[in-house]
Amino acid sequence: MRVFQNSGVYAAYLQRLNMLAGGARNFSDRLALFLDDRYGACHILKPAMDRSPEFFFTNGDDEILQRYWAVENGLPASSDMEKILLSQIEHHRTEIFYNLDPMRYGNDFVRKLPGSVRKSIMWRAAPSGNADFGAYDLIVCNFPLILEGYRKLGWRAEYFTPAHDPAMDSYAENRNRPIDVLFVGGYSRHHRRRAEILEAVSAIRRDFEVYYHLDRSRLTRLAESPIGWLLPLGKHRRPTNIRAVSRTPLFGRELYEAISKSKIVLNGAVDMAGTDRGNMRCWESLGCGALMVSDAGVYPEGMVDNVSVVTYEDAESAQLKIVKLLREPERLQTLAKEGTRTVRTAYSKHAQWLKFQQLAGSA
Repeated sequence: MRVFQNSGVYAAYLQRLNMLAGGARNFSDRLALFLDDRYGACHILKPAMDRSPEFFFTNGDDEILQRYWAVENGLPASSDMEKILLSQIEHHRTEIFYNLDPMRYGNDFVRKLPGSVRKSIMWRAAPSGNADFGAYDLIVCNFPLILEGYRKLGWRAEYFTPAHDPAMDSYAENRNRPIDVLFVGGYSRHHRRRAEILEAVSAIRRDFEVYYHLDRSRLTRLAESPIGWLLPLGKHRRPTNIRAVSRTPLFGRELYEAISKSKIVLNGAVDMAGTDRGNMRCWESLGCGALMVSDAGVYPEGMVDNVSVVTYEDAESAQLKIVKLLREPERLQTLAKEGTRTVRTAYSKHAQWLKFQQLAGSA
């Protein structure tokens, strides 16, 4: 089975990737550095990590990476990104196209796929507006309510989860965890529930080590700039306690490193999947040995409240539960260990790959 996996990189991550790959001068070297940094690794299928010759992986929105490939394979460096990606698929003689970036490469792209492609599969676990994904043979994600929405539109949709990255194991072994509470993620006043949780938990900063690595929205950055303080943008600024514990965004192995130094990782959905829970931070937190404290909801199998994770109902309960856990270190460690055991055993890369092959075979 010749599988082609296309992914994408978050705009805020590109700066780190370009720094890591500053010495890379070809497609293979830049891709190897990306894969080694483990960005998005929970979604990257095992053969990509193993560099299997029958499997092709790329980031179809990384212009530097894609133009390296274009030049190396006789295309003009000025070729557009869609043409390069189609050329890669044709060159690879792809049979199964698996796309993690369907908002960029949607129906129109799928209809242009070369004849060797037998099945097209996409991952999408977020609201998509009026986007039409009907040209894909199968849509996968780990949010049942979103999957049901796809089915109501007449599209085939199946449950498929992220997986534990084996590179996390060495990070999970760390027992020196000076950070009491870590949060890594986006911040916008539009995420009102998340903002309330972050504000409540940041209030314990005088008694505990609280670190928030926030990727601020454009409006929040503007509101907190010297000019922004002169404008009526107060509702977009972070509260004082949140600003006091905020640091720059983290990605890749820097994220793993931060989790490995943390006792608790604070998590929270952004009201896009109803009661379903299971964002990638679940796998990253548990995989790197921290206890995840997250909002109540329906979690993937094995992620059970007061067994392998701890859940809260609202901002007040989040703060109270975190303080209680930090004052009961033995219980905290027991829960964290069970969380790590759960993702290692129930969500291995091998199992993820087997499930993907099964889905591709029946698509």
